[in-house]
Amino acid sequence: MRQDVAVGRPGDIRLSFDGAAEIYDAIRPAYPAAMFDALFEMLPRNPAVVEVGPGTGQATRDLLARGAVVHAIEIGPSMAATLRSNLPSDRLRVTVADFEQVAIAAGSADAVFASTAYHWISPEAQADRPASILRPGGVVAIVDLIQVESPDDDGFFAACQPIYERYRQGHTGPPAPTRDAVDPAIRRMLSDDPRFHDVTVRRFDWNQTYTAGQYRQLMLSYSGTRMMDERDRSGLVDDMAAFIDQHFAGSVTRPLVVALTTASLG
Repeated sequence: MRQDVAVGRPGDIRLSFDGAAEIYDAIRPAYPAAMFDALFEMLPRNPAVVEVGPGTGQATRDLLARGAVVHAIEIGPSMAATLRSNLPSDRLRVTVADFEQVAIAAGSADAVFASTAYHWISPEAQADRPASILRPGGVVAIVDLIQVESPDDDGFFAACQPIYERYRQGHTGPPAPTRDAVDPAIRRMLSDDPRFHDVTVRRFDWNQTYTAGQYRQLMLSYSGTRMMDERDRSGLVDDMAAFIDQHFAGSVTRPLVVALTTASLG
């Protein structure tokens, strides 16, 4: 099913992904089956799920496979078109819209779900929108894909920082956590909101290994890279691919933890 509404504002960084829908679809990882098993243990049979920022369907496919009826809210028209093409289903409704603004009936969903997208939602809406959309006892389920500090990368991410700095893309903010220290920001927000209870974080190791060419494509799917000047963007990804070939035998591992944060309404 299809529903499109007016979306966004000029320069909205969330729309930067839309120019790379094909790359995003090819290179972004799926999520662990065990994560979906844990989620669906909390939900009724054939749950009504509002999915926020589905991209091209990396998680939507698993929601549908487990019987969910999904209303996917995607801000990027090209991303939404790819999602529709990838997953034709009468149990999938795709709306091109901003989740914070689109009309969704109050109390209409068993779950509000987002995978690697909820940080784009304003802090107020992260709690207020699920509180209005969910049925009593409904579940908000937020997936974060978090890069961690681990020897699994063989020192790659420390070694490649000079390349990022050369293009003014050096890391800012806190360092990557260790696996056992992963604590998603959404966990703290939901724990502090009296409308939600039974806040739980489940963690799944989910390392991803890429050839130099694949890592180049992965970088081209990131919003920060998409927002760079074209010449600098090409220079950065080309230099990084060459660095992987020359110093890491043509492949690197990105050490990751998938964190599933869930909470119930009411």
